[in-house]
Amino acid sequence: MTPPRSYPATIAAPVEHELVIKKSRFIATVEPVGSVEEADAVIARLRKQWWDARHNCTAMVTGLLGDQARSSDDGEPSGTAGVPMLEVLRRRELTDVVAVVTRYFGGVKLGAGGLVRAYSSAVSEALDLATLVNRQSLTQVTIDVAHADAGRFDNLLRDWVLHHGATLGDTRYGASATLEAWVPAEELDRLADDIAAASAGAVVPVIGGERIVDVPV
Repeated sequence: MTPPRSYPATIAAPVEHELVIKKSRFIATVEPVGSVEEADAVIARLRKQWWDARHNCTAMVTGLLGDQARSSDDGEPSGTAGVPMLEVLRRRELTDVVAVVTRYFGGVKLGAGGLVRAYSSAVSEALDLATLVNRQSLTQVTIDVAHADAGRFDNLLRDWVLHHGATLGDTRYGASATLEAWVPAEELDRLADDIAAASAGAVVPVIGGERIVDVPV
């Protein structure tokens, strides 16, 4: 069996974190974004918010496979801010995320090595506070059951997805109740067996298409 393809993770919500190094304040903001344009909008907003700071250095990685990346030193010596920030995002295997580190200069120069450590640490410590969201290629599975049985099979699916890397989808009600789950390809046979066991073979799952689904860690 071909192993499931892995995708870079992202973060669930914005995080802000501050550290002070030799009187300079480094305020790191990391936010999830859906495109380069969204990342640019975040950067513009934060530069307006922190308009009086000496530097607002940036790094972003976007795209399902993390194949788009950009960074800016914003006036710091070349290679001492944006690239180290970007390397943290790469090392964490993240995508669809933008990082902005705002620096209020404290009057003490840090040197190139000190700047690299400061900017990378600011992003790394902010990410330590973030909730990660994994991305997986999942396959749609639907089952049609009588309305009287919908609650029982809904409970079965809710428990099942928690233990098999799957996630629940929508429930639709018509002549029967249609329950939906999104399941890793390697777990499809197991789900079919468990549904068959729960229904004495009366309920047969229907396999649909695939999509990339965000699954909180």
